[in-house]
Amino acid sequence: MEEYFFTCPYCWQRISMLLDTSVERQTYIEDCEVCCQPISIDYRIEDDEVVAFEAESIQ
Repeated sequence: MEEYFFTCPYCWQRISMLLDTSVERQTYIEDCEVCCQPISIDYRIEDDEVVAFEAESIQ
């Protein structure tokens, strides 16, 4: 697991999530810890490092 920091697409606060680096690619929905809005998370891992990360609002 790796803590990853990014900006919430709703409230613009910097938040963090734990990403599972043992899985090559994941896509899921998780609520912002500040404003509780649902965020679509999509990330890719290579050699135990985050190589791509997107956090988007759900419309």
